[in-house]
Amino acid sequence: MSRKWLDRRHERRVLLLTVLAGLPAVVVALLFLWRSGLDPAMRWPLSLALIAGWLGLSTAAKNHALRPFETIANMLAALREGDFSIRARVGDARDPLSLAYLEINSLEEILKEQRLGAVEAAETLRKVLEEIDIVVLAFDPQGVLRIVNRAGERLLGQPADRLRGRTAEELRLSSQLTGTTPRTVELSFPGGSGRWELRRSVVRQEGYPLRLIALSDLSRALHEEERKAWQRIIRVLSHEINNSLAPIKSISGSLHTLLRRSRLPAEIEDDVERGLGVISSRAETLGRFMASYARLARLPAPKLAPVRVGSLVQVVADLETRVPVEVVPGPEATCSADADQLQQALINLVRNAADATLEAEGRRVRLGWEVHDARVEIIVEDEGPGIGDTGNLFVPFFTTKSGGSGIGLVLSRQIAESHGGTLLLENRGDLRGARARLEFPMGEDGKAKDSTT
Repeated sequence: MSRKWLDRRHERRVLLLTVLAGLPAVVVALLFLWRSGLDPAMRWPLSLALIAGWLGLSTAAKNHALRPFETIANMLAALREGDFSIRARVGDARDPLSLAYLEINSLEEILKEQRLGAVEAAETLRKVLEEIDIVVLAFDPQGVLRIVNRAGERLLGQPADRLRGRTAEELRLSSQLTGTTPRTVELSFPGGSGRWELRRSVVRQEGYPLRLIALSDLSRALHEEERKAWQRIIRVLSHEINNSLAPIKSISGSLHTLLRRSRLPAEIEDDVERGLGVISSRAETLGRFMASYARLARLPAPKLAPVRVGSLVQVVADLETRVPVEVVPGPEATCSADADQLQQALINLVRNAADATLEAEGRRVRLGWEVHDARVEIIVEDEGPGIGDTGNLFVPFFTTKSGGSGIGLVLSRQIAESHGGTLLLENRGDLRGARARLEFPMGEDGKAKDSTT
């Protein structure tokens, strides 16, 4: 049965009851009227007036009885639709109908507060998910992505509106939906690669279960602990070696002074001079060697100021003269960063690219930048032999170049991370050579615009 038909049936039932309630009195009145001695010409109008009044009063009684129910139905329908602006006027609180209105008004106020609290809680949760540095993804039972936060967008390299609706298999995350948790996994995506801690749970949204995945980047924490360990080692080494270098230099200088004052056989004098020269030279070389390593432990916090990315890139490109450096223009961008530190990081990357290009007899180094979601990515590409041993790229002291110190890449990554960014090195898949990606946020004062505007 339809609701409308049920409402009409209830109206007819109420009307019938009111009619039946007045029927005995109307019948008695008609009997008295027709048995009286009135003129028949008067009886018919009086009878019709009596019947009309009876039916009119019955209809009025029916409307009076049903109108409050219509008001209550309209209020409940408004509550169902989320409209909390309708209120019923309450008269005498002792009246049952007024009590019903009062209870509905109270219910409406409670539902309004609960709705407001739910909206505020949902907005707070959304803000928290957007700001945290943990990747949060939620998949429905069919493995389709339904929820992704800003960190997930950066990791997967696409905006949320393009990610929602795609399956876990398309996103290369199907293996993360099964297995034990928590566990450590190795992941590689456009927005980053490394070791991640995987946690998984089940939540419900609008009654439907969702598999929630949380990925915490362990690489930066591991890098920070690794850097602190190396800092402690470097401080100890600097202290001990400097304690040895000082007397070596002092003794070699004293011996040089003595040799100038007295005459020795020519062959002995030549050997002593040569040996002392080697000692002094090696001591100075070792001092410079340790001073370069000590820079890792003494890197100051970045002093942020507005920096024009295009100008910074052009300055670094002009400093390299061994091979041509082609600057690929990007969007005009200004970021908040330490210009000196970023320049040093880029100099290290361009120098490595030039060394690799010269080694493989390549033609040039390409240097450019891009802007994505308020983040600047500076790209350095070479035409060298590519990266062979990726496991030792960021290990201090490790180098494959003769005369290299092995701190250039470590220092560049440390500068990137002190700016809240990352440094990624990879082989170019399409051409010969390697690619370095130095990415960091633009900062609160950063801005970018299309260079063509």
